[in-house]
Amino acid sequence: MPHPADTAPRFEAGAVVELRTTFSCRDLAVACARHLIERRLAACVQIEGPVTSIYRWKGVMETAEEFRCTCKTSVARAAACSAAILGVHEYATPELLAVVAQASPAYAAWVQAEVETHSDDGDQTDADAPA
Repeated sequence: MPHPADTAPRFEAGAVVELRTTFSCRDLAVACARHLIERRLAACVQIEGPVTSIYRWKGVMETAEEFRCTCKTSVARAAACSAAILGVHEYATPELLAVVAQASPAYAAWVQAEVETHSDDGDQTDADAPA
């Protein structure tokens, strides 16, 4: 039987992790996004919404208006970013999905630099920053 490390997925240098979650209001989504960016746990957080979510909770069908956050981070920072999201989340059982995506080399390098750098050099303007 193969060792688990031998069967673990291998990611190329261009891998970026998208962590997805939802919040009940835009203010909480923005607060989470700022928390992640300030701590360099995510390079970018996109907030969409409102979206309508329909689900079953404790046996009852629910409909809720939510705001979806898509957080871009590196493979190395994904666990810390996930923990930070869970640490500030309002829900008892928050949605937290991780998707590993291949990105263009330039975008992947930008994400990596943003989450690994610990000093703000101010060289990149908003117009230069990829979403």
